[in-house]
Amino acid sequence: QVQLVVSGGGLVQAGGSLRLSCAASGSIFSINAMGWYRQAPGKQRELVAHISSGGSTKYADSVKGRFTVSRDNAKNTVYLEMNSPKHEDTAVYYCKAEGDYGTGLQRRNFVSWGQGTQVTVSS
Repeated sequence: QVQLVVSGGGLVQAGGSLRLSCAASGSIFSINAMGWYRQAPGKQRELVAHISSGGSTKYADSVKGRFTVSRDNAKNTVYLEMNSPKHEDTAVYYCKAEGDYGTGLQRRNFVSWGQGTQVTVSS
């Protein structure tokens, strides 16, 4: 089907910057929405940022103005630029993609998640 591989997590100082990448591979026909979610210890997974195939974006209020989501459709890759991260941004970050895979009569919808990557923001 479709696999997502996340890279770029790690330790970052508050006020610094970090970039996450998520590359999709497999029998992809098209990718519609792509997005980033995060889950902090003891909390539910929440949407961080979302981008449509046309480039429309949506952000959680807590990251607006600091984080930027973008995508390279030619590379089936979505990015999350984290600027001025805060300690409360510390979490495991996941990417998600939705679209179609396969061709012809074998075409199917997919919803795939990447493996989580830890982002730790030091104060």
